[in-house]
Amino acid sequence: MSVAAVEQHSGPWTLDDVLALPEDSHHRVELVGGALLMSPNPGVPHQRTSSRLWASLAAAIEAVGAPFEALEAVNVVVPDGLLIPDLVIADALAVEKAGLTLSAHDVAVVIEIASPSTRVSDKRLKPSLYAAAGIPHYWRVELDPAPRFYLGRLELGSYQERLVQVGERAVLDDPFALELDPAGLLRG
Repeated sequence: MSVAAVEQHSGPWTLDDVLALPEDSHHRVELVGGALLMSPNPGVPHQRTSSRLWASLAAAIEAVGAPFEALEAVNVVVPDGLLIPDLVIADALAVEKAGLTLSAHDVAVVIEIASPSTRVSDKRLKPSLYAAAGIPHYWRVELDPAPRFYLGRLELGSYQERLVQVGERAVLDDPFALELDPAGLLRG
């Protein structure tokens, strides 16, 4: 997205405004409360983690025949704007019919991989927006000093987190049977 496109815009941004912007190969552009939230594209450790986690999720979904699909970096419409989680687990039928966006109602899990430029947003801002949208699970992956998962489940309007660190494995049954191991995210 060019700086000129942003400078020529007046007033609060809308979902249609953001979706009409040209694709930007250098930034993720999200919409929160009429304002743009821009972050640089993730670095190699982040992308490596995302690819490995996506592969693990896709394999688990296929293994149990769950009616979901794992996707990377898709537009998710929430009540206060548009977010681009690093990964989502979404209803497979909704994914088949989707165009530029997915509705939050079709998403079972959002996953953010914390980077230096997104750490505060991923820990404070995004969980409240995803919770307000009613997304049942919010998982955050942190890589430093060692990989770990914060597995949040929506309860009474906020996410109750469970920490899973290296040396531990998380065995889940919701939204489908799945085992997560943070130690496997960065192995060669």
